Formats: sequence, C-alpha cells, structure tokens
Amino acid sequence: MGLMYRQSELGIGTELTPDLRELGGNVVMTKVEEVVNWGRKFSLFQYPFVTACCGMEFMSVNAPQHDLARYGCEVPRFTPRQADLLMVVGTVTHKNAPILRRVYDQMAEPKWVVAFGACASTGGFYDNYATVPGIDHIIPVDVYIPGCPPRPEQVIDAIALLMEQISAGRAELR
Repeated sequence: MGLMYRQSELGIGTELTPDLRELGGNVVMTKVEEVVNWGRKFSLFQYPFVTACCGMEFMSVNAPQHDLARYGCEVPRFTPRQADLLMVVGTVTHKNAPILRRVYDQMAEPKWVVAFGACASTGGFYDNYATVPGIDHIIPVDVYIPGCPPRPEQVIDAIALLMEQISAGRAELR
C-alpha cells in the first residue's frame, strides 16, 4: 500500500524537523486515491429500499446482535441524496421499477448497490408478469446476497466484500 523511505534515501538534508524526529526519520508516501477509498470504505451511508418480507431480516442485521456499526454503515439515510449504498431488499415489481431507477439516479457518485435476497437478485419464486427478474435489469449491482431471506451473516459478508471492492478502487464512477 504505502511505501516507507528513510530520510537519506529521499535526498532530504540532514536536519530533521521535530515531527520527523519523533517518527525516527521515516516518511510515509501513498496515493491520495488509496486514502480516499479507505475513507469511503468505512463510511457507507445506506439507503434501504425495502419492499417485501426480507425487510424483517434486514432489520435484524441492524440490531445489536449483528451490529453493522462496526463496518461504518449503521446509519440509514432516508434520502438518496445523502446515501452512497443502495440496499434493495425484497421483490421489485414493474410498477416499482421506475421509482427504484429514480432513487438510484438521485444518489451522488460514487454509489454502490446491493441486491438483498433472492427476489432482488433473480425475481425469486415469483415467475409472473408483474415481477422484475432481478434488479440488474434496472440498475447495475455490485454485490448479490442469495437466500430467501438471507441470514444476517450473509449480509455482513456481502458488506465486507463490498468494502474490499471499494478499497481496491473497483466500483468507481459508472
């Protein structure tokens, strides 16, 4: 990630400032992009788009037992303009699809999307004219969480996977 150099390797004079003297003469160099991605990784503001029964499981993920606060995404935002993580929880119908697209478009860049459950990922067991067969037909998805409903541990794994993608610089502006 970052590189460490001795002061003499950088060609800096022999006189150390008090700050460098405390560090033992080491200088840390890194890319600004890596620091920004590290900050984004631990400050995910989620917008829950909850439409169906997976909402109960989503609530349990935010409960103290499976605390999402340790990942920096504990505060749900109920306006898309303040959120950067869209959690689509449950079944999306063709009637809801334009609303979901509008919410996604109102979010600021960079933004990430998680499909929560089988219905959001593939349409679930609904095989009819009213259900969208996966939200990836409407908006791009970064992480899919399988299950009907998915367990809280799966959601935590998905958040950890998304955090890895963010810190690696993947899922930037689309």
